[in-house]
Amino acid sequence: MSLHASFRLPLAAFTLDVALDLPGRGITALFGPSGSGKTTLLRCMAGLEAGAQGRLQLGSECLYDSARGIAVPTHLRRIGMVFQEGNLFPHLDVRDNLLFGRKRAPAAAPGLSLEQACERFDLGPLLRRRVQALSGGERQRVAIARALLGAPQLLLMDEPLSALDAQRKQEILPYLQALREEQALPIIYITHAIDEVVRIADHLVLLDAGRCVGQGPLSETLGSLELPEAFLEESSVVLPALVHSHDSEHALTCLQAPCGLIWAPAHAMQVGTATRVRIHARDVSIALSRPQDSSILNLFAARITACKADGAAQMLVACDAGGARIVARITRRSCAALALRPGMEVWLQVKSVSLS
Repeated sequence: MSLHASFRLPLAAFTLDVALDLPGRGITALFGPSGSGKTTLLRCMAGLEAGAQGRLQLGSECLYDSARGIAVPTHLRRIGMVFQEGNLFPHLDVRDNLLFGRKRAPAAAPGLSLEQACERFDLGPLLRRRVQALSGGERQRVAIARALLGAPQLLLMDEPLSALDAQRKQEILPYLQALREEQALPIIYITHAIDEVVRIADHLVLLDAGRCVGQGPLSETLGSLELPEAFLEESSVVLPALVHSHDSEHALTCLQAPCGLIWAPAHAMQVGTATRVRIHARDVSIALSRPQDSSILNLFAARITACKADGAAQMLVACDAGGARIVARITRRSCAALALRPGMEVWLQVKSVSLS
């Protein structure tokens, strides 16, 4: 099952005009600056923008097609929504908020039971609490569980962590990671925080002034040499990794990634845990021979696959390091001095303290 969403809607500052074909499972992040059209696009998908022209199709089911006069009413679309503030009913306790979500599920639709939702989101101790007595993180866990209890075919999440402080965000992110793995449905997730994208997204859509300026698998999109200028500061790759070992004496964790072992700041994750590591292009340097007596712990043999000018003073250099794509941003002066070109064998250096 795939998701097609194409919408056109004139706005005060620009015209939203996008056409997306998205995966039918996993988390697609809509990423871009404030005011780029992310929330408007989500509202179009939910059926909340009456003037939108376009089409929304989920698998074989067409939910909206302005050209053919098809418009399934919003309340009949099996779409779950989670907002910044959770939008829980303040006059109901947690249990009744959850049961409201369950009432929206079609009788024949498989979905979470109340018990399963409580177990998955650790809500058992909260069931009899009033909404006003919940922390921000607890509210969002309840809001996500309530949306899933409605057995949605599509889940829309509009910056669900933006109202939380850093500690509460860290509490919620593992639940979102588990959601990505366990739920066989497309999840559209709006954010302007790249750290959230790196942690949870599978697919990435870049929006700027109402237009899609890039989309694709997460690492391929962030690591593209054709990244639009507005997003160049985020140029990076995101590699899958396993926790290999810990060096408690020096507060470091060793990760096993496709390019080899990577030393990163200490994590509390157990050995063998699957994770991700982001290597920012600006934190990668290039040497023609293996560096000696260096303070930089991460060193990878690589082959240059492509070079592209990035403005007047910089170059993006894409490399293959043991099958892993890594991108470096260096000065054009350095590129010329080293005579870098595709096919060259080089060494890449990445500071441990720069990794996330």
